[in-house]
Amino acid sequence: MKFGEHLNRSLIREYSYYYICYDDLKNELQENLEANHRKWNDELETQFLESLEVELDKVYTFCKVKHNEVIRRVKEAQDQVQMTVRALDSNTPPSDLDFEILEDELSDIIADVHDLAKFSRLNYTGFQKIIKKHDKNTKFILKPVFQVRLDSKPFFKENYDDLVVKISQLYDLVRTRGHPVLGDSAAGGKQQNFVRQTTKYWVHPDNITELKLIILKHLPVLVFNTNKEFEKEDSAITSIYYDNEDLDLYYGRLRKDEGAEAHRLRWYGGMGSDTVFVERKTHREDWTGEKSVKARFALKERYVNDFMKGQYTVEKAFAKMRKEGKKSLKEIENLEALATEIQYTVLKKKLRPVVRSFYNRTAFQLPGDARVRISLDTELTMVREDNFDGYDRTHGNWRRMDIGVDWPFKQLADKDVCRFPYAVLEVKLQTQLGQEPPEWVRELVGSHLVEPVPKFSKFIHGVATLLNDKVESIPFWLPQMGVDIRKPAIPTQINISRPGREDNDSDDNYSGDAAGNNLDAEELVGYGAIEGAGTAAPATDDGRSASAVALQRKIDNASNPVVKIVYQAVAAVDHYLHGDQISKVPKGTVFDTEVRAPPGKTICVPVRVEPKVYFATERTFLSWLSISLILNAVAISMVNYGSTTTMIASIGFFCTALITIVYSAYVYCNRVVNIRLKRAVDYQDKVGPPLVCGFLMLSIIFSFYTSLFR
Repeated sequence: MKFGEHLNRSLIREYSYYYICYDDLKNELQENLEANHRKWNDELETQFLESLEVELDKVYTFCKVKHNEVIRRVKEAQDQVQMTVRALDSNTPPSDLDFEILEDELSDIIADVHDLAKFSRLNYTGFQKIIKKHDKNTKFILKPVFQVRLDSKPFFKENYDDLVVKISQLYDLVRTRGHPVLGDSAAGGKQQNFVRQTTKYWVHPDNITELKLIILKHLPVLVFNTNKEFEKEDSAITSIYYDNEDLDLYYGRLRKDEGAEAHRLRWYGGMGSDTVFVERKTHREDWTGEKSVKARFALKERYVNDFMKGQYTVEKAFAKMRKEGKKSLKEIENLEALATEIQYTVLKKKLRPVVRSFYNRTAFQLPGDARVRISLDTELTMVREDNFDGYDRTHGNWRRMDIGVDWPFKQLADKDVCRFPYAVLEVKLQTQLGQEPPEWVRELVGSHLVEPVPKFSKFIHGVATLLNDKVESIPFWLPQMGVDIRKPAIPTQINISRPGREDNDSDDNYSGDAAGNNLDAEELVGYGAIEGAGTAAPATDDGRSASAVALQRKIDNASNPVVKIVYQAVAAVDHYLHGDQISKVPKGTVFDTEVRAPPGKTICVPVRVEPKVYFATERTFLSWLSISLILNAVAISMVNYGSTTTMIASIGFFCTALITIVYSAYVYCNRVVNIRLKRAVDYQDKVGPPLVCGFLMLSIIFSFYTSLFR
């Protein structure tokens, strides 16, 4: 689909006049080129630039006015909500209808924010597309010049985080009828016999605002300090990861070795934060019965350097805590043991700063209730902190000081920074045994808004990207970074919609989302998709292929019972051969099942190895040995109790038994080595069974042959 058609299908009806006139600009470009025999001059360039300026002014003005309107509506809604909540203790308390009206108003504001975010990104894409088309056809390079104009009117850089926080607080008040859940923001609840499950997803920038708005309708934004106005800096989280020159910690975390550790220093907010958390993450295999843990303790920034060098002792670090007595003696002793272990590891393994991760986090959770916790990390950036190339970036400090939280860190050289193209969504569920997670969470993680990336790690990605010349193994997701993760929209119950509107009206407003990846090849490549990748044909509403739907219709419409049985049999055969998953794939879908590692690199896919895997391998080996012993017993019986001819026939069974023992021993040793090294190889034995059966068949034929011609 061409971008002009995609733009027309994605128009929000109320905003239609204010979109970039992409088709008009494209026609103007083509007509002027044809009128001047494909020759472009300064006069035409000036004329075209003026047309672009008109469109930019229109879009920028509308975004600014609309954003101010949303801010005003939020302020009015805040006054109404506060007035309604205060009236709860009056003689005329508000009814449920009053809260429902407020909820509808907030839902309408949420839809406005959603529409404005979509409007901004679509128009920015339109300007990028038309400029690219201009530069390609006219050979006049306009992109860097007009980018300055775009930066001067940055309608596409509008940040909605403060609005999201305010709307979330108001929506939570209205949803709970003025009685929001209270509790310690850092608490984890008091559930017993629960199961923790953590999954990670990538989110395309086009979907970030929509995702936040959907989540806040179910969970409030978690605010740790409710006594101050939200500021952009409040959501910043920075971590300094430590490792040595051999990257031992990187490889341990990459392979998911039992007991693999990650050491980092983390602080919240800007560079003026005085408290630094020293953290250690330890990976535990499931078969150990233990869970992976993150342990940390707080340290004043001025003591960090001396502590990491071993000059500031653990006793000094916790002397004040012992004196104040705010924590129990057992808690203090546990923290001291942790600090001692971390300090010892840093000195023994010669750990030093290697990579920094920075991001702005929006967390969603009910205070004091950890059953569902969702965090969204945006503007994720990894920065080099090492001196492995001979350049000391930290100058002996525990972190470099030439940057702070001033994203996107334009002062850094390209080799020192990796700006991650997606946001990272982390869903933490803590449910009772046998209990399903909330329905809206399942719909969210199964929607087109997210792309699951199991075991994604900021530390691993930063090292693999920034220190690519030093690493030999890379994570499985790195070679797939160029693939566009956007998918066609799937209608769900969690979609953003305006209250009181019919479904078909809502579809008209948001039809642009349904276009998904249906853009032209040039745009797909521009977004980072694989060049030449195919697009999927339309699927039915329930995901079935056209052939399956046709068969079902024939079954439903068949009046003759015999014909109906025939169609049902054909459908059953089709289901048996193809299965549910394959039959639901739309016709024409192109699969890229092979992921290739860059030259000189290997892809590390973590393989979970439990003790029962070794036991299963041993049982398989013993089963082969038992078969060998049976064949050997047959051969011995034929030798001892048979005639001379039978003795000759026993040679076949004896050779078969011997070959089975040798082969099974070889397979067992090979499997044990591969399992121990966690190699992702094919463990299926495709040779052994046919080999033994073949030799056994030859032995039987040889026995009959000798019996017939004795």
